[in-house]
Amino acid sequence: MMSLPRSRLAVFDCDGTLLDSQHMIVAAMGAAFAGHGLAVPAAGAVRRVVGLSLVQAVAELAASLDAAFHIRIAETYKREFAGLRQRDEHDEPLYPGAREALAALIGDGFALGVATGKSRRGLRSALERHGLTDHFVTLQTADDGPSKPHPEMLRKAMAEAGAAAQDTVMIGDTTFDMAMARNAGCGCIGVAWGYHPAEDLLAAGADALVNSFGDLPPTVVQLTEARQCA
Repeated sequence: MMSLPRSRLAVFDCDGTLLDSQHMIVAAMGAAFAGHGLAVPAAGAVRRVVGLSLVQAVAELAASLDAAFHIRIAETYKREFAGLRQRDEHDEPLYPGAREALAALIGDGFALGVATGKSRRGLRSALERHGLTDHFVTLQTADDGPSKPHPEMLRKAMAEAGAAAQDTVMIGDTTFDMAMARNAGCGCIGVAWGYHPAEDLLAAGADALVNSFGDLPPTVVQLTEARQCA
């Protein structure tokens, strides 16, 4: 009996990996903190927590405040971000080469997914704006389970795509992405254009690091084949 081909899955982080949304995130977080009479966090500090679910990100930035206050700041952030999205200067561009890399991976037989700290509404809005919704078979967001680095989002993505951990690769720009992949037993590739330094991604367990989207498809293929043969 012929065996069916195994499903191969490439899961992407969103902010800092597919989209360069740092200006929007930093601006919205600053406005949220200022709106509650708090000191505005430094841009670098905000970039370090991108990838976590929103409330957890706020908690990292305002550890001295209680959980209820974290939730209030997070709600203000959502309103500020939604307001920024309506302005003419709205700025969440795709990184150069992202669209072509996604198409190449689909051509190589990969199913694609997203695992992000964004809300489902925010992710869908971003993907629709760039015409990418149909590229992905599974979308996992902060609305669906525990924050990274908990492996639940990847486990759900694999279940929806019908892929095993050894056939799945996580692509992201933060140590949270690398740790999530390790916790789920998946491969992981760090991207050097995002919000955490390349050396931190390698220290967090990245199997490989890419410097451009053009390098990504062959790296995903090579890593997946190596893992399948292991």
